[in-house]
Amino acid sequence: MDSGFTLTIDWLAFTVLASNPEETMRVLGGDWSKAKGGFRGYPLSWMRSDGLRGVGKLGTNAPRRPNEIHVDLSGGLASALTLDQIRTLLQWVHKQQGHVTRIDCALDDRAGTVPVRTIREAVAAGQCVTRAAQVRHIVSNLTHGTGATTGETMYFGSPQSQTLLRIYDKRLELQSKGQENWPEYGTRWELELKKDRAEQCARALATLDETDWKELVIGLLRSYVDFRQTSNHADEERYRAPMLEWYALLTEGFQKGRLAQEQQVQTLQNVKRWVSDTLTPMLAVICATPGGEEWLLEEIVRGISRWKDRHRNLLKQPARFHRSAGGHAGSPC
Repeated sequence: MDSGFTLTIDWLAFTVLASNPEETMRVLGGDWSKAKGGFRGYPLSWMRSDGLRGVGKLGTNAPRRPNEIHVDLSGGLASALTLDQIRTLLQWVHKQQGHVTRIDCALDDRAGTVPVRTIREAVAAGQCVTRAAQVRHIVSNLTHGTGATTGETMYFGSPQSQTLLRIYDKRLELQSKGQENWPEYGTRWELELKKDRAEQCARALATLDETDWKELVIGLLRSYVDFRQTSNHADEERYRAPMLEWYALLTEGFQKGRLAQEQQVQTLQNVKRWVSDTLTPMLAVICATPGGEEWLLEEIVRGISRWKDRHRNLLKQPARFHRSAGGHAGSPC
């Protein structure tokens, strides 16, 4: 990485009124398939998933709003878009009488200069000045083996509010999932903006230059959570107290950082993990029915004819060996 601080769009959701599913999927790109169920109250839905951590969902044909279309692009898809692609998409959304309903801005302190521990201690000392009604601290640990910590997150606000801030150890999260790029990350500050605040941020991103837009995002962060040289015992003085040095340096670093495009490298290991996490239960149901296993094998063979370059490229990757959760040392992934 050429910068210790980056900003990434890690989730994007929007609703449009003047479009149709085919046009919307064409604008979004990628391979979309018709889903059997609905999505967010929309009876008809499509899904895009490339075996990575990101999923795209599109819903339409609501009884009272048959032409309305809603789209969710989760982290793996939204973060892979370039700045120009994001702006083009947002401008298209607004031209289609649409609006953004959620946008997540991930501010990465890739060197981990301010660990979650520092933030936790500042909150405990009363040095956090925030509009959030509540702050939660969640630690995840393995229930077997060493009981190692696999995640640590601070939540400021509630999922129902228009602004929610998550601060977590991104490096630890990726390491616990076996992701090879874990050394590239540190502490992530993730602003989840919804409704009016999401639309405000999206319209700014679609029109402002990168520097001004980053300034807006940092302003949203600091207006929501600030860290100052104060305590729980102070009153009005808390809001006028000097900013903590580490927070001043951190936000200055975010301001000077770059808007990054996450490179989602597809590997066989990622595809296997996706199948295990999302498809295994339904595949088991199919195999449990009469003739289900034979049908599944036929579908697998038939799928070869639908391979594209991205599928063939997976076969060209060198086989690597790992120890799975089940302890089968040396099994190829």
